Order: sequence, then C-alpha cells, then structure tokens
Amino acid sequence: MAEYQSIFTRVQVRAPAHLGVPLAEGMSQRVGTPIFSRVLGWIGDAQIGPIYLGFFGLASLFSGFIAVEIIGLNMLASVDWNVWIFFQKFFWLGLEPPAPEYGLSIPPLNEGGWWITAGFFLTLSLGLWWWRTYTRAKALGLGTHVAWAWTAAIWLYLALGLIRPALMGAWSEAPPFGIFPHLDWTAAFSIRYGNLYYCPFHMLTIAFLYGSALLFAMHGATILSVSRYGGDREVEQITDRGTAAERAALFWRWTIGFNATMESIHRWGWWFAILTPLSGSIGIILTGTAVDNWFLWGEKHGIVPFIPDILPPGSDPALVSGGTQ
Repeated sequence: MAEYQSIFTRVQVRAPAHLGVPLAEGMSQRVGTPIFSRVLGWIGDAQIGPIYLGFFGLASLFSGFIAVEIIGLNMLASVDWNVWIFFQKFFWLGLEPPAPEYGLSIPPLNEGGWWITAGFFLTLSLGLWWWRTYTRAKALGLGTHVAWAWTAAIWLYLALGLIRPALMGAWSEAPPFGIFPHLDWTAAFSIRYGNLYYCPFHMLTIAFLYGSALLFAMHGATILSVSRYGGDREVEQITDRGTAAERAALFWRWTIGFNATMESIHRWGWWFAILTPLSGSIGIILTGTAVDNWFLWGEKHGIVPFIPDILPPGSDPALVSGGTQ
C-alpha cells in the first residue's frame, strides 16, 4: 500500500552520482566532484555538480562579477568605506543613474558613469548567459524554449534600463541599482505617471504573474499527487500514457473543467510566464512616451470608476485654526 509522504519524510534514494551525457570531443568538460545534500533533497535533486560552464559561462560570470563589484564598491564608498555600516544599511544603499542634465551622454564616473559601466557589464553578462543557454540546448538536441523564456526577462530589463531611457532622452529615467532604492523608484514612477495600476499592460502583467504562479503550483501538486504511479517520469507519460497521466487528466477535468495533458500544461505555464515580463515591458515603454498620466487615460477610456460626490464640501483640516500649517 502506498504510504503518504511529505517533502520532509519521503525516502531519498541515493544512487551513484550521474555525471551527465558524454560531451563532444574538444568541448570544455564538466568540473567538480559531485556531492549530495539531504536538505536540497527535500526540495528537489540532492546531487550538486559536476558543473559545466564553458567559455561563455565563464565570461558571463566574470562580467557579472565586475558589475556587482562596481555596484558594491560604490555602495561602500557612499558610507565612507565603513564595512559595518555597509552591512547595516545594505538594503538602503544604491548606485544612482546620471542626473537629468546629462541626458544620454557619458557623465563623469562619480556622477553616474559608474552606473553606466555597471549596466554595461551586467547587460553583457546576461547576454553571454543567454547565448550559453541557447548553445547548450542546441548541442544537446533540445528545444530552445528556456533561452526564449530567458529572452523575455532580459527584454524587461532592457526596457527599464535602456529602451525607455533612450526614448525619453535621459539615463536618469532608468532605475538605480539597489534593493530599496529600486523599490522607491518603482513607487515614485507610478505616482509620477498617475498610478501605474491603471495601465492595462500592468493589469495583464499581474494576471499572467498570478496565473503562472497558480498554474505551476497546480501542476507541481498534481505531479506529486500521482508520483506514486510514476507521474514524475513525465516524458514517459507523454509518449506512453499510463495510469498517472490518466488520473491527473481526469482530476483536472473534474476540478478545473478542461483536460490538461503532461505536455500541454507546460505550454500553458511557459506562455503565462513569458507574457508576464513581455506585457510589463510594453507598459513601461509606453509610460511617459505615449501616456503621461495613466489615471487620466483610464478616466478617458472608462477604466476609472465614476465616484459621485455624496458628501457636502468641507474644509481642509490643515488650513483651519489649530491645524498644522
């Protein structure tokens, strides 16, 4: 009888480390001796390594390291090279883009030049990693779906830091590097352009974001539910449907109202996921270039609900006697 198991109680089968398919002669080989982690085995695969990086992987990591180093050292310099304050205030530190007066020119390093330099190396790192993802898929005879999903994320990054600033004519329109500074920029960006929530492409982004999270959670839960019938061997279930695929499909048809196969659910998830950054990037690019105020745009197109004046006009408490001036 199948015994109920959670992610913490399931048996972790340990077999000899899998070193991967043989690589073609002349290619860089995988490096590192595989190790196993029981904690990671609770979540997914317990094996770590060997790792394949190749030329483009190493070049991507090197470029990314330069970008992170530039950002980190500028943050450290902003607190007068005090390491303790750096770690204490890390979430509030950032590297700001050039001031508006510089437009799209190259400013001095300490006035935004470091931001441009870090952005160049970060973009180079992302591009090299994309090429690595694409070429690895081709070399293994796979489809390039992962690379194109990665493209959607890179496109949103470029829309924020390159395309929209170029259309607006100033690097200052781009977000800063940093955690809270980036969040502050997002809030100010929305307020400046009349509340981004009224942008229809932002609405689509949220729908696809929540939708993809729900789809992947439902799919993961379904496969775990039929794993006792071999559902975790999804490729076999796609080409030779067994009881796991039949039970999973029947469950979806009964509870959701339509049939999702072992293959089609991944297409649903892939499209929902990549449409999240794609629709968001469209809204970002249109903001300030085609639409100056999304609230007024929403009023014009019937998105903003009409709120009647049901209360009598009153006075501002801040202006009456005793109020804060």
